[in-house]
Amino acid sequence: MTWHFASIWEAVADAIPDAPALACGQVRRTWREYDDRAARFASALEQAGLGPSAKVGLYASNCNEYLEAQFGIFKASGCPINVNYRYSEAELVYLLDNAEAEALVFDARFSDRVAAIRDQLPTVKLFVAIDDGSGGALDGAPAFEALIASQAPLPPRAQNEDDIYMLYTGGTTGMPKGVMLRQGVFSQGVTAALAANLRGLTPPADLDQLVALVRQLHAADEAPVSLPACPLMHGTGVWGGAFGPHALGGSVVTIRGEHFDPDGLWQVVADEKVSDLVIVGDAFAKPMLAALRAARETGRMPELSRLKRIISSGVMFSREVKEGLLELADVTIFDVMGSTEGGMGSSVVSRANPPGETARFMPSPGVKIFNALDKEVRPGSDEVGMVASLAAAQLGYFKDEAKTAATFRVIDGVRYSFPGDFAKLAADGSLILLGRGSVCINTGGEKVYPEEVEEALKAHPDVFDCLVVGLPDPRFGERVTAVLSLSGGRALDESDLLTFARTRVAGYKLPRRLVVVDHVQRAPNGKADYKWAKSAALTADGEIAP
Repeated sequence: MTWHFASIWEAVADAIPDAPALACGQVRRTWREYDDRAARFASALEQAGLGPSAKVGLYASNCNEYLEAQFGIFKASGCPINVNYRYSEAELVYLLDNAEAEALVFDARFSDRVAAIRDQLPTVKLFVAIDDGSGGALDGAPAFEALIASQAPLPPRAQNEDDIYMLYTGGTTGMPKGVMLRQGVFSQGVTAALAANLRGLTPPADLDQLVALVRQLHAADEAPVSLPACPLMHGTGVWGGAFGPHALGGSVVTIRGEHFDPDGLWQVVADEKVSDLVIVGDAFAKPMLAALRAARETGRMPELSRLKRIISSGVMFSREVKEGLLELADVTIFDVMGSTEGGMGSSVVSRANPPGETARFMPSPGVKIFNALDKEVRPGSDEVGMVASLAAAQLGYFKDEAKTAATFRVIDGVRYSFPGDFAKLAADGSLILLGRGSVCINTGGEKVYPEEVEEALKAHPDVFDCLVVGLPDPRFGERVTAVLSLSGGRALDESDLLTFARTRVAGYKLPRRLVVVDHVQRAPNGKADYKWAKSAALTADGEIAP
């Protein structure tokens, strides 16, 4: 077989055409319908003059059409481009220009923003609006439904495993960059990881085995029903929430909208009998836990017997929150340490195997920690190094050779990815994650990793969310500053909080300043917005952010 997302999903559609594939609100699509609608969109792309490898921007919130368009792009041998729906006009122009996008699929509510930048996108040949109920429209941009209704389905074609799939990073520490991945290696890896790691199944070696596995899961009523609570525009949502479940013949449930509603989420989990819930750490899990506890107190607990897995990646998922969720839901929690540039490790816990130390992971096969001299860090040595993962699928950054050379390096004949995460290696071989070097704080010559301090502060019951940054300091170079929000009804007792945190981190890592805000701002995928946090801290100190 050819390992390619288009080929995999076409084989699934042929094997189980009447099984559910998509659900958003009251709209349901079977695998037959999913495949047909994607094939019609692929035809529309070709009719508009887009050839193989053409880039197509997806500028929409979670919905069926997002996934249908993405499948269609793969069928046309193109490359979908994830677009952050919170970007400003300037950011949109940068991203679409950098990606060399030739088409843009967007929620109709963004019509005015797209109209404002249209003249700055000379390479875009086709604009397509998704009807999201907003009433928005763009002159010359067909509606998604009308467009696919006007097309005949593009017949399945032989795909190339060397096709490039690309996912843009969030740009939290710089401008977004497209990480290029080889379709063949990446699609096979996603299929294997989701089959083997999450379900204990033997990964399929070819198309026949894949189809047999899909039929087996459906016959046993064990096909995944996935709900990506985080945005599909980010890797955690689209890879863990859609690519993996689809490869096993599963269905994907989406909730349209930008704002996270934990009560509504749990109701959809119950109503749709979701088996796999995909989130991004405490940013999602904390309000989800609070909602479940409130529901239990009022006798309105949702029916969660079909929920088997909670999968998280990208942001700290603390032990205390995992313990709370396990108390209320009999699930297995997969806390995955990874990035767009590569997977690094995971922590798997359940009621039978309760959570241990936060930010501690068992490394994935081939993952190592190297010091500044490219020497392996020894287990139990307490030496800090940079995490390196095998770069099998990752080709580098699109149009950035310098960044590619810095991130993807060969050591002893093996090509590794170095996304920038620092860690220690415990005596038992587990990774103790410290954080990203790009946001490391240097105070008085000591290095402080924000995630480590955030973890210590967020473990206190008074703290709901927290980001830690370094502010200029004439004596120490930088001073550790925490920007935090409080749990409902709580008041800040600074002395008590710092005394509590001192039991978890060294004294020099403690914040010298605590800034309380109503809401800690994060990206839509739950990841830290350190630029905002530094600005908020400077403003609180009466300074002007640069």
